[in-house]
Amino acid sequence: MGTDGDAAVIPLSAPEIRGNEWRYVKECLDTGWVSSAGAFVDRFERETARKLGAEHAVACQSGTAALHVALEVAGIGPGDEVLVPTLTFIAPANAVCYVGATPLLVDVDPDHWGIDLDLVETFLRKDCQWREGRAVNRTTGRRVAGILPVHILGHPVDMDRVMALAEEFGLVVVEDATESIGATYKGRKTGAVGHVGCFSFNGNKLITTGGGGMIVTSRGDWARRARHLTNQAKVDPVEYEHDAIGYNYRMTNLQAAMGVAQLEQLDQYLAIKRSIAAFYRAALGEHPGISTMREAAWAQSSWWLFTILVDPAAFGIDSRALMRALEAQRIQSRPLWRPLHKGPPHQGRQVLGGAVAERVCRMALSLPSSVGLTAAQRARVVDAVRQAAAG
Repeated sequence: MGTDGDAAVIPLSAPEIRGNEWRYVKECLDTGWVSSAGAFVDRFERETARKLGAEHAVACQSGTAALHVALEVAGIGPGDEVLVPTLTFIAPANAVCYVGATPLLVDVDPDHWGIDLDLVETFLRKDCQWREGRAVNRTTGRRVAGILPVHILGHPVDMDRVMALAEEFGLVVVEDATESIGATYKGRKTGAVGHVGCFSFNGNKLITTGGGGMIVTSRGDWARRARHLTNQAKVDPVEYEHDAIGYNYRMTNLQAAMGVAQLEQLDQYLAIKRSIAAFYRAALGEHPGISTMREAAWAQSSWWLFTILVDPAAFGIDSRALMRALEAQRIQSRPLWRPLHKGPPHQGRQVLGGAVAERVCRMALSLPSSVGLTAAQRARVVDAVRQAAAG
């Protein structure tokens, strides 16, 4: 992280190592349990499930791997469509493609930037027909089999409404909670509300294993299947016998050791994230041309990356110019993702709406949000934003 001096870079979201990481990783090294077998993998799964209020957890290589396997065990496959927000990291849409299904892209709501459930409901009621117990897209003729809400930047989607629509229209709900570990929806942890949930432990996430992911579900059969597929679908502990196309998606004991230590710090890290968000909202919430993130009454966000919207007419410069101004002050920031319907990999897919996602992408800028962000660094970020507006 460096010092608070003017020359020090303030990172966007750096990992925080302050607990038992060294001790647990050293235990792996001392005992030789460094690969995909070892006590820390089981422990990390068990403690994650307990923390989130889920029955089962399966550790894997990445958040993307978790999404891929979750979709497969949920029965999503060729000929199916899955509703995915168009404003998100590309991984959930790619994972839908991995299982041979098609992402159906949906705009986001203007308040919290999650999948627009009004558009979802209108589409299901008016643009689908009920055929042999399935919702079928009138435009494509494909079964609409699932919905993949993304708790973007740590803020929960309205999951009661998601689950009600899923129940009515026979959809599987795969929660992308990769940015929201510890966030709550009406007191329930994100990732454990839908039929299956997925987490990421990438280096920039709230807690990290360097790289890694987790599948959580209350369905024992899905958990067993997920564990089987992430271990190359091997059916014999000695002989090389496999009963399906599996994947080398296992998490290592080294990574899990770090994950256990990080999980021990989760509540403290969440409190720090809330304090960072409160500081930015108080310091920038009334600044002309800046809109700060909102939190719904039914939600408690994990505040993964605090993100502002910049109105160039009122602020004086646009979000990208502000990013360059901050960079000149050695402060990292970044825009949100290009809407999926605007990028080559998913361009041309059916999209419901899209204007809100395009506007948010154009105006959004994420500010430094590391757990280790000091009070002096927070003040420096705010001063730099204000100076950029003043010219």
